[in-house]
Amino acid sequence: MYLFTDIIKKFLKHMKAIERSPETISGYTKDLMAFNRFLEKRYNGAVYTTEILVGDLESFLEQLQKQGQAPASRSRRLYTLRSFFAYAYKKEFVKRNIALSVDPPKLQQKERIYLSEDEVMELVDAIDHPLIQIVVLTLYYTGLRISECLNLTLYTVDLDKQLIHVVGGKGNKDRMVPISDKLLPVLVDYVQHHRPKVASTYFFATGKTGMLSPVYVNRVLGETIEKLGWKKKVTAHILRHSFASQLVKKEVNLVKIQKLLGHSSLKVTSIYTHSNMEELSEAVNVL
Repeated sequence: MYLFTDIIKKFLKHMKAIERSPETISGYTKDLMAFNRFLEKRYNGAVYTTEILVGDLESFLEQLQKQGQAPASRSRRLYTLRSFFAYAYKKEFVKRNIALSVDPPKLQQKERIYLSEDEVMELVDAIDHPLIQIVVLTLYYTGLRISECLNLTLYTVDLDKQLIHVVGGKGNKDRMVPISDKLLPVLVDYVQHHRPKVASTYFFATGKTGMLSPVYVNRVLGETIEKLGWKKKVTAHILRHSFASQLVKKEVNLVKIQKLLGHSSLKVTSIYTHSNMEELSEAVNVL
């Protein structure tokens, strides 16, 4: 028999071996260690993997609910546990994946927040930080995730061919994203006249550290939204939503949008096929 903590170590080692991203492994680690703390408190000591019951998983999720954790967060914890027990079952550490017997929390389908092109331009004009202005335009015109954007280097942005090579995106997948005609002159001007001469190879470089952090970008966005007096919460990820939503609105094929965003399936991309109330009003008034 193996202690639960021993199998956690084997599972995380396996995740590294199959090249899961550091962010994914970090998330799995936090989720599994939280469940282990719950088990050790519940049973007053270390627990063997084969001793864990379906009821333990259900009680863990119930406790998270009582603590006020959102359904999406609890659903992610359950996904982690399912991945863990799938691995344990495959390696014959357990007789079955007990996490499959646990019903996932019901998720409320919320309409995605996104910005119109005019709102994006108003946002950019209000940002006091010139480099963040360029980052925001890049996020909006490419649909990159903030981590993908800030990890771009002078070697992965080809301004001559108008191509961005995303290396090791979500799921450790690479993809190519074309640079639009609107974004190209912005990036060319930045590289030729404004990028500081530093040793850093990051495309978006600062003179002090040679790089930007997602936390800093989102902080500047938050401060700008407050200055504008907007009620909606805008993060770097909202710009990715806005990119996808505007392409859907302009009737770009979903398969093309899927490839640009780097989604693993069309099901994920289809969440952007929302409509605003003005468009819905126009639709019913056609009758």
